[in-house]
Amino acid sequence: MPRLAATLLLLPTLATAQAIAPRPVDAVRTGAFQDPRLTESSGVAKSSTFPGVLYTINDSGNKPEIFATDSSGRPLGTWFIPGIRNRDWEAISVGPCPAGSCIYLGDTGDNTERKRTVTIYRLTEPRRFERFRGADDPTPLGLDSIEVQYPGGGQDVEALWVDAGGTLFLVTKGRSHGVRLLRVTWDGRPDEARVARLVQVLPITPDESLGRWVTDAALAPGGTRVAIRTYTELYLFPVLGAGRLGTPVVCNVAGLEPQGEGVTWLDAQRLLLTSESGGGRRPGPIHVVRCGA
Repeated sequence: MPRLAATLLLLPTLATAQAIAPRPVDAVRTGAFQDPRLTESSGVAKSSTFPGVLYTINDSGNKPEIFATDSSGRPLGTWFIPGIRNRDWEAISVGPCPAGSCIYLGDTGDNTERKRTVTIYRLTEPRRFERFRGADDPTPLGLDSIEVQYPGGGQDVEALWVDAGGTLFLVTKGRSHGVRLLRVTWDGRPDEARVARLVQVLPITPDESLGRWVTDAALAPGGTRVAIRTYTELYLFPVLGAGRLGTPVVCNVAGLEPQGEGVTWLDAQRLLLTSESGGGRRPGPIHVVRCGA
């Protein structure tokens, strides 16, 4: 496996700018998605049930299904979710829920930022892998959903995570109003739209020419850090009180991927990155990164 070098930079604090010497970070390409249907992977999440298994999804207009794979990109099966549509699935996360552990799907993509509400689905994570192999699995589907409204109108969101208490956190892509961290609670009547609450504006300066739009996020084991990624960078934020995030460390991962869309933690130090397919329909690559922070 080729080993690539990148640089580690420290962002300024929220109030003051500081010049910090860069430090090296290694990234290893572990494989690429081998399922020919998986051309628009738009997020990735590590299973809490099956060791070494990753979940990913295609984005807008594709079938409502979850793909299981491993870090080499080997296809392990798919799970078709009946009764819902994939309008623009852009985020996937695994987190706690009343059933124990659930898969959260964010149908939250909105390039034009015109949608009045968006939908987040959750379903019980299977306890047996037969569901992904198309065989009978007695685990209840447990499908549930909420509608979410954003303060100030439509937003494009491709990043979400769920904390230990079941609160959802969403990060806007940055098309307008900066990069915002929002909080949503999963409560109330199913037919009532929840209004996301602004937690803070994050110190990520959107820049399309630099690929600095947010495409995914993941909560680290133990809940003390959050990784938020753009096409070219990884921002590692410490988690403070009330869900707020502190000063981030940034890994520069530019050049690793044709269109980097996914991030999940493999353990407390290593992150796994996924990408959409490249030009000529080359399979989307998978990398494991250790930022050293």
